[in-house]
Amino acid sequence: MLSTIRRFMSIGIVTVMTDSTSEHKGATSESPRERMLSSATELFQRNGVAATALSDIIEHSGAPRGSLYHYFPEGKSQIAAEATAQAGRQLGGMLTVLTATHGPVETIRLMVGHFRRQLEDSGFTAGCPAAPGALEGGAAGSDARRAAGEAFTTWEATVAAAFWQRGLAAVEADALATLAISAIEGALVLGKAQQSTRALDRVEKALVAQVKSLLPVSGPDAAATTDG
Repeated sequence: MLSTIRRFMSIGIVTVMTDSTSEHKGATSESPRERMLSSATELFQRNGVAATALSDIIEHSGAPRGSLYHYFPEGKSQIAAEATAQAGRQLGGMLTVLTATHGPVETIRLMVGHFRRQLEDSGFTAGCPAAPGALEGGAAGSDARRAAGEAFTTWEATVAAAFWQRGLAAVEADALATLAISAIEGALVLGKAQQSTRALDRVEKALVAQVKSLLPVSGPDAAATTDG
């Protein structure tokens, strides 16, 4: 599996934890194919698709040399597309769980908190795991871009549904969801470039304020809305 989803009950967040290189090499539960997808996602997230060589993925994953083209006969274009699609599904699963159990306001806080820690822990190199696929250029990147687009569309729909379920009109819910996803994604790009969480901090504050001002005081976000 691309990464392991773990629930941290102490803070009530489902977070995606990418296995470290040593865990890849020592893992017995993952196939070489799964380890290569995990490594590809981590390396693409930190370095981008273009700057990641297939040899880097083999070395990071500890998979047998010569096995990459056995599992991914189309090479980097295939592994980039599959890694992007799987990362999108996993983050989509996070959003589904968080919006259902915490509501959209707290989901924004938890997601931004997750990405903030990820940026800091990686030395401001790791952004959104689906974004590198969106930025891959040329014909070889078309499948990865498509996978990223589908991921973003699914995330928007999940967040929009949470807004709609809490009383916003469908059109307003859709627009607000697009704003939230776009703002967080953009803040991650700024964070990597500026080597700072300032953009994420500001986006979190602005999004929470706007969403709280629009949502009725009901459901999982009621306490968050009244508590400030």
